[in-house]
Amino acid sequence: MRILILCTGNSCRSQMAHGFMQSFDKEIEIRSAGTFPASRVSHRAIKVMAESGIDIRDHTPDNVSQYLSDEWDYVITVCDNARKMCPVFTAKVHRQIHLGFEDPSEFLGSEEQKMKEFRRIRDEIKNAFHNFYKEFIS
Repeated sequence: MRILILCTGNSCRSQMAHGFMQSFDKEIEIRSAGTFPASRVSHRAIKVMAESGIDIRDHTPDNVSQYLSDEWDYVITVCDNARKMCPVFTAKVHRQIHLGFEDPSEFLGSEEQKMKEFRRIRDEIKNAFHNFYKEFIS
């Protein structure tokens, strides 16, 4: 089973989804990428995932272009922009799915408020991807 998770920057939402999916089943090959990848994974995403017992410190934002010729069972977009900008895959994609989430990095406020927003989105991602896993994978 091969799953690619797409976002715009590949620094928050797709990285959290990647971490959760890998924690649900170590046998699944999970990759995440961005249409316009950031320079690094968000430190807030790393922190809130660590609170859930998942280490994404070694993840790196990748450009979706490096995965276009690969074969995927699922390509999952997690933001509306990536959904609109999703490139045409030249290889076989069994199923393309959209599970959209707000971008926690766009939230304005104090550090405490920003972390609260990251935790909220993390929990939404965990629930949505767990439901996806139960319905389509396990």
